Amino acid sequence: MPSPTNSSDSQHDQQPQAEVDQSPKPAHATTGSSTTPRSRLNKTPKIVANGSRAFRWYILALVIVIIDQWTKWLAETNLTFHDPVPVIEPFLNWTLAYNYGAAFSFLADAGGWQKWFFSGLALVMSLFLIVYLIKAPRKATLLSLGLAMVLGGAVGNLIDRLLHGHVIDFIHVHYADVWHYPIFNIADVGISLGVLLIVIDMLFLEKKREMPRS
Repeated sequence: MPSPTNSSDSQHDQQPQAEVDQSPKPAHATTGSSTTPRSRLNKTPKIVANGSRAFRWYILALVIVIIDQWTKWLAETNLTFHDPVPVIEPFLNWTLAYNYGAAFSFLADAGGWQKWFFSGLALVMSLFLIVYLIKAPRKATLLSLGLAMVLGGAVGNLIDRLLHGHVIDFIHVHYADVWHYPIFNIADVGISLGVLLIVIDMLFLEKKREMPRS
């Protein structure tokens, strides 16, 4: 006959043991009287758009349009068509020329429809840039500068196509009679420099703006 002591010990051995939670606990960093997950310490910077401040970039684009149209007027009133005027020999001439196509006279001999095609393309691009300048990050100065320059150049050449049916060019960069760069204008300079600034921002500055703060 089992003794009462043995029965009590047997029942005690059969009692379930409390389980110990060995699952990994989330790492926390203590700040003051509360605990904050470490993941929340790395905050993605808030991007503030240009908004109404885009107006100053519109002013810059307008300045480029005014300079472009003024220099084209000077070229038309003081130069003879395809008659070069030496400026810095043998590298730079003023040479009045008309471009009925796009850059590098692309589709210049298409028959007339290219005027409306490139005009419509420039108009769509201009409207897109106007809206994009509002949404561009306020701190992205280089990007906004590039967008404004492209906008000014696009509008400058658009005015030419609508008023004259062609773009007025007069800046002729060359080396003697060995090498000649296609004749261009101030609007083309604005577009080229603007695209360069946009590419620089995309390659070197855009990722830095999106990096989380530690």
